[in-house]
Amino acid sequence: MAIGMAAKKGSFIYVYDEKNRQLFTKSGDLHGYTSSTVTVKQGSFLYTYDEKGRQVGVTSAR
Repeated sequence: MAIGMAAKKGSFIYVYDEKNRQLFTKSGDLHGYTSSTVTVKQGSFLYTYDEKGRQVGVTSAR
């Protein structure tokens, strides 16, 4: 299932598939997204999640 959209509402990021069904929610600031990943800034780190909300990477936000 591909990521169709990610949007920040309040302090949460809501991630939806291409049929506008909610896939998962994360807290933080939305840094960007593709059809397969969402990147969220939390503090001084960028966390990358797959379409199931599983963390697949982390890096320093510098």
